[in-house]
Amino acid sequence: MQFTIHADGGSRGNPGPSGAGALIRDHLGNAVASVSQFLGTRTNNYAEYEAVILAFHELAKLVGKKAGETSVMVKMDSELVVKQMKGVYKVKHPIMKAQYARLLQTAGAFKNVSFAHVPRAENSDADALANEAMDRRS
Repeated sequence: MQFTIHADGGSRGNPGPSGAGALIRDHLGNAVASVSQFLGTRTNNYAEYEAVILAFHELAKLVGKKAGETSVMVKMDSELVVKQMKGVYKVKHPIMKAQYARLLQTAGAFKNVSFAHVPRAENSDADALANEAMDRRS
């Protein structure tokens, strides 16, 4: 099985009210699940990581025991998170180290996971879900 996660997180102020959004698509490009969650007062980088973590949790519910047979491509407009997950940039901040570790653990349940940086315009669905979460504030 193969899925693509489009994830985005944001905050209004840094830190400020933040939200995470993600859209999960199957191998045919059909949307099969989404996440939109208000995160409280957080930084933008925290919200970016949380969006991917929440998406992996949602995908795990969807595929169940077949996670070990599932490949996932994560597409984000956060160059920082993508480069940190690829090992190009180090994760230095203690809170971000915890988020990084959570993402590694969550993604580790899947067969193959890769990360790609995409322009913001190609991540509009996830951005909309993150903004909806910030608008709801709950």
